[in-house]
Amino acid sequence: MLAPHACDPGQSRGRRFPEQESAFRSCFQRDRDRIIHSSAFRRLMNKTQVFVVHEGDSFRTRLTHSIEVAQVARTISGALGLNVELTEAVALAHDLGHTPFGHTGEDALAALMAPYGGFDHNAQAIRIVTRLERHYAEFDGLNLTWEALEGIAKHNGPVTGPLPYALAEYDALHDLELATHASAEAQVAALADDIAYNNHDLHDGLRAGLFTEDEIATLPIVGDCFAEVDRLWPGLDWKRRRYEALRRVFGVMVGDVIDRSRDILQQAAPQDAAAVRNLGRPVIRFSDALWSDLRDIRAFLFRRMYRAPSVMAVRAEVTKIVEDLFPLFLADPSLLPEKWREDVKAAADETALARIVADYIAGMTDRFAMHEHQRLVAEVS
Repeated sequence: MLAPHACDPGQSRGRRFPEQESAFRSCFQRDRDRIIHSSAFRRLMNKTQVFVVHEGDSFRTRLTHSIEVAQVARTISGALGLNVELTEAVALAHDLGHTPFGHTGEDALAALMAPYGGFDHNAQAIRIVTRLERHYAEFDGLNLTWEALEGIAKHNGPVTGPLPYALAEYDALHDLELATHASAEAQVAALADDIAYNNHDLHDGLRAGLFTEDEIATLPIVGDCFAEVDRLWPGLDWKRRRYEALRRVFGVMVGDVIDRSRDILQQAAPQDAAAVRNLGRPVIRFSDALWSDLRDIRAFLFRRMYRAPSVMAVRAEVTKIVEDLFPLFLADPSLLPEKWREDVKAAADETALARIVADYIAGMTDRFAMHEHQRLVAEVS
């Protein structure tokens, strides 16, 4: 049973290009399935989460991260009576616009695109699902429902001020009501992202040897979870101890979001999904106490992981790859693959050309970007 404020597929605002809907899948199920079958989703397998792909096979990638986010989001959404399929679709699509090398690649590309309208991975995800995926006979993109597009565009909250180029371009054609909050389902996907990366970055940081269990046991939430495991299973093998403790961290965060969000929804009593969007504040939240604890965990991860010397050294290397490739393709678009040259012919000005180059680079996997850099820089030099 869906809550009154959940997104009902039978009441969807539909797709930009009308289609005959499936007899056995809801429109939101089809959105999810189209995302899973997209080329951009597959490429996440070889895109950085924190560690560049070649640094180890066991670290999270953007693909495994997205799957973990979707799992957490499904749990929260189901507990709150929301539409699980829409939540999952937004969760699976939320990182489609990421460049190779994670946030490092995005920072580099954003700086290079500053004269041409900028670059933002959420906006790029919209560009991918509305334009760059080209598999269907009747339209470019995946032709997702309005609710899925809205969730991808503003799952982190209302988008105000100067809009990223890619988002402004699409919103002018198909109003996503960017100044309002997204559906409760999309808000769940956003917090599931926070839960997933705060947990798995602790795990990957331990695996990389950037810190120890004893060090993270001083952190809020984490320390209590290790203490509980030690009480229940004294002398447990270290690998099992680590896993048991960190899965409890997951549980604490998920339970907190469900409890706090349920209280907010009961108090606000929105009668439909539109009321959630127009409430003026998010309905899916952590408690204040847990949010404070998460700030401490994030500060630790920022200091000991995201800005660790070994990570920063790799960041410098991969930043140079993006900084070398962009001007190379901009100056000589003939270096782009043949299928991209048709778009180049239609480019009206340098901004349009720069956007094509950004699309191409943003779509690269880590390995492909490194390979192309080695091949093309060697050729030019």
